[in-house]
Amino acid sequence: MKRNRTAVFGVLCGLVCAACVVGYTQSVRGEADAARAEALARYGGEQLEVCVAKRDIAAGETVDAGAVESRLWVADLLPGEAIRDASQAVGKKASSAILAGEVLSERRFQEVGSRIDVPEGLSAVSVPAKDVQAVGGAVSTGSRVDMYATGGTSTDVIADDVLVLATSASSAEGSSDAEVAWITIAVEAESVQEIVAAAQRAELYFALPSEASGQSGAEGDAPGEGRGDL
Repeated sequence: MKRNRTAVFGVLCGLVCAACVVGYTQSVRGEADAARAEALARYGGEQLEVCVAKRDIAAGETVDAGAVESRLWVADLLPGEAIRDASQAVGKKASSAILAGEVLSERRFQEVGSRIDVPEGLSAVSVPAKDVQAVGGAVSTGSRVDMYATGGTSTDVIADDVLVLATSASSAEGSSDAEVAWITIAVEAESVQEIVAAAQRAELYFALPSEASGQSGAEGDAPGEGRGDL
């Protein structure tokens, strides 16, 4: 009889414990639902299903299906151009790093500055430069500049009326205060070797001539033609 009572007591204790666990779980779930409802009320309430990175994705990495999952997200907190269909991301290369849990955006897959239109008959070449060497950073894509090379004891003009195809500052997406680190210019093919050699042994400076001087210069040397030797 005593064993039966002990067994019954044990069963009752187990049931009480189970009830406590269930009650606690429901309480936690209720708190979570309440917090979620509060967040939805605060940020607009509407939710959309979007694609989220399941893991960190490195810049240049091709996204596979295992790196993407769908989640509900508060609409008002979504980034611009948020991706809602995994097919819009799978198979594409990330143009910048994407962190795990981040909502995927089309902006993360844009090829910024990857294409340069080189005028026919010319060659594109990039040279190092700093803001101070590029008229305080005023040199930008489309500028026409004169190039100077200085070795400390002498300064020579190595090219004039050169078209700027791109700069590191103009290629930096969403960064208005980016500094110049390199400049890509269009020059005659035979001038590339001279310019590269000058960049290796001297400092290159870029000058922005006035429109009047640019017009008078057009009557003399051809664009990009060297006017001095180091």
